[in-house]
Amino acid sequence: MADTKREIERKYESEDSGLPDLTGVAGVAAVLDKGVAHLDATYYDTADERLAASSVTLRRRTGGSDAGWHLKFPVAPGVRDEIQAPLSDTLPGDLAGLVRSRVRHGELLPVVRLRSDRDVRHLVDADGRLLAEVSVDAVRADRLTAGGGEAQWTEIEVELADGGDPAFLDKVEKRLRKAGTRPSASASKLARALAETAPHQRASAPAGEPVTASDHVLAYVRAQRDAIVELDPAVRRDAEDSVHSMRVATRRLRSTFKSYGEILDRTVTDPVGDELKWLAGELGLDRDREVLTERLTAALDEVPATLVRGPVAQRLHTWARTEHGGARGRLIGVLDSRRYLALLDTLDALIADPPLGKAAGKKPRKPIAKAVKKDVRKVAGLVERAVELEPGTDRDVAIHEARKKTKRARYAAEAARPALGKPAKDLVKSMKALQNLLGEHQDSVMARQALRELSAVAHAAGESAFTYGLLHEREEQRAVRVETELPGFWERTKGGAASL
Repeated sequence: MADTKREIERKYESEDSGLPDLTGVAGVAAVLDKGVAHLDATYYDTADERLAASSVTLRRRTGGSDAGWHLKFPVAPGVRDEIQAPLSDTLPGDLAGLVRSRVRHGELLPVVRLRSDRDVRHLVDADGRLLAEVSVDAVRADRLTAGGGEAQWTEIEVELADGGDPAFLDKVEKRLRKAGTRPSASASKLARALAETAPHQRASAPAGEPVTASDHVLAYVRAQRDAIVELDPAVRRDAEDSVHSMRVATRRLRSTFKSYGEILDRTVTDPVGDELKWLAGELGLDRDREVLTERLTAALDEVPATLVRGPVAQRLHTWARTEHGGARGRLIGVLDSRRYLALLDTLDALIADPPLGKAAGKKPRKPIAKAVKKDVRKVAGLVERAVELEPGTDRDVAIHEARKKTKRARYAAEAARPALGKPAKDLVKSMKALQNLLGEHQDSVMARQALRELSAVAHAAGESAFTYGLLHEREEQRAVRVETELPGFWERTKGGAASL
């Protein structure tokens, strides 16, 4: 089983290959010589270096205290999550899964070999606790693919101790800079090795600023495609909020294709939207469970102990874990499926060769504003219809439909912000507020359904159903409050597209 750690480090270059005296750094009581380690690492990537393009590194390393397979994902500048697996001849399956959204059907090949002589020092405080590990690395890089070369350099690496205060690295950097070192121009050893050993290639021209309507829409589409790919490993690792974030990215994409049909041809994008709907549905099995569990748990916490009859908390916990376990296994299977990988390939192809509609080449303001206004008008019709209906199932369904269209209008406004500026920004804010209100109503509907199911199971087991009924009544009251508030809320909200 792979282990994960958060790696916070900084790299430096210097004309002098030695390490400056760091005993003067605030908080450092001693600098301990830990000797020299000889590290030998082979880095793997596809032939077109898809991992490197995403600043992801995969290596098999021998030597040192952590020999094995290491997979690193960027979190922020100087911060990466490192996932480690024991040394083996072949890539462990769990690590292979974490790069599948990027590698897909490609083959992982050895691309660079780095051999480093690492002279290690530990910076410790007065109690002997490790503050940071500082090393001077003499590196030799060899490109393992055809036409590549080799490179050599020396760098200083400062890695914060687990649980340490990142501000300590600022103190070390201040001392290093005073000694003449400078931050490395490369984010990692691999990045530098790829740059310095690559066959000579003509640099590609940087992407220009968006000009046409399709430029703006495709920039938003590209951002959501990237989000899905980047969130895939987090979903596999069950990272907090990852499933929800990936589901939102799929919905944003699908909504964008629908909203901007005059800019991107819907005869091409609609089938892609169908596949995105499928993926969102699979992701929703887990997300809906998370939302309901949080809501019901919080509601139960508000009930006085004297009104809790039977093992309600235990039954809720068992229900939540059962739902979660089944959804998790299914979701991993979805992410490993041919259908999902084909969807990612289709999105890549669509971005590379977009199906341009009749308004694609126009200046962005008019066609983009037109699309957003159209979505807002649809929201208006649905909200006004819901308000006119009598309380009950028909109104619940109408409010849910209004919520879905509100999300679509919000995402259309998000995509429009670079082209339309503040009016689109304001509309995003108002649509989000309306979405939250309508979402509170839908969450109440789903919570009541879950409570009825839990009540039936409890009753069959000979337990009291009283507390489930109490929670059900409270959820009904929440829904009534939303229905009462909605007409006035909508009056304050509508018209937000008028300034576009």
